Amino acid sequence: MLLIPAVAGCGSDGDDEPKNVSAKTAALGTITPGVIKVAVQPYAPYTSVQGDKIVGLDGDILAYAAKKLGLEVKPQVTDFAGMLAGVQSRRVDITIGGVAWSADRQKQGLFTDPPYYSPPAMAVRSGKTYKTVDDLKGLQLGTVEGYVWVKSIQAVPDAKLHAYPDANGVFDDLGAGRVDVGFLDPLIIIAAQKGRPELKIDTQYMTPPTAAQVKAKPAYEYFQPYQTGFYLPKKATKLEKAISAQIDAMYENGELEKLVKKYGGDPEQFLKPSADVATARRGVDRPQDWTPPSIAQ
Repeated sequence: MLLIPAVAGCGSDGDDEPKNVSAKTAALGTITPGVIKVAVQPYAPYTSVQGDKIVGLDGDILAYAAKKLGLEVKPQVTDFAGMLAGVQSRRVDITIGGVAWSADRQKQGLFTDPPYYSPPAMAVRSGKTYKTVDDLKGLQLGTVEGYVWVKSIQAVPDAKLHAYPDANGVFDDLGAGRVDVGFLDPLIIIAAQKGRPELKIDTQYMTPPTAAQVKAKPAYEYFQPYQTGFYLPKKATKLEKAISAQIDAMYENGELEKLVKKYGGDPEQFLKPSADVATARRGVDRPQDWTPPSIAQ
């Protein structure tokens, strides 16, 4: 998710090493051999913890990769800031849950290849259609406090920002007609559309602003798709490469398409990168010839 975090901590549980860990699994270099400690926040349908299991889109993707690698998943619940801090201080092995790749974050940790790409989604009242940034001029626009869509909304001419403590506030005011459009991660909108039909809302995807529009108003960049990643400590190079390889295989074998559909997403929106994904990472944390993973074009 595109959140501006404050600093917080995330502790380690000190679980004992599981028995019968293979040499190949142990060589991945997790804090506890055979165990992958995962920091998550409650963020359904991307991540939530039920018992000792992480469920949701990101949880399912990691579970698939961990099983292939012989790793036992151990979740630790925190907040978004704690997720990042836990990785950067190596108190956990990885964090997942819509974490956006950024040049600044990669300086303090490692990102896997994108498990999916998050398209610019809008929650709108049924019967209304908005496609471009220009369509948003003069409207009542909502999002959650701290999300970088706040900056984008503030850059829209004559639009009024409504910022809420959580997504429920956005949906409540959208249903009541006090907000025209809500900006949230797409699966959150899709889940609310299905789970709260009384709100009478639809999910729409924005046509991203052009390069010229973003150059004129840099805050518009957050109206573009962003690439997510699983985030690991700087020294976890073997683990990052192993998980990235599993993610790439899931694009090829259809597993990611199946999981995106399971949670109501459109694979055409979630699993095909925009042109700027490659250019953002080439020569930064990927080779100059790196090609982002994609389902068949």
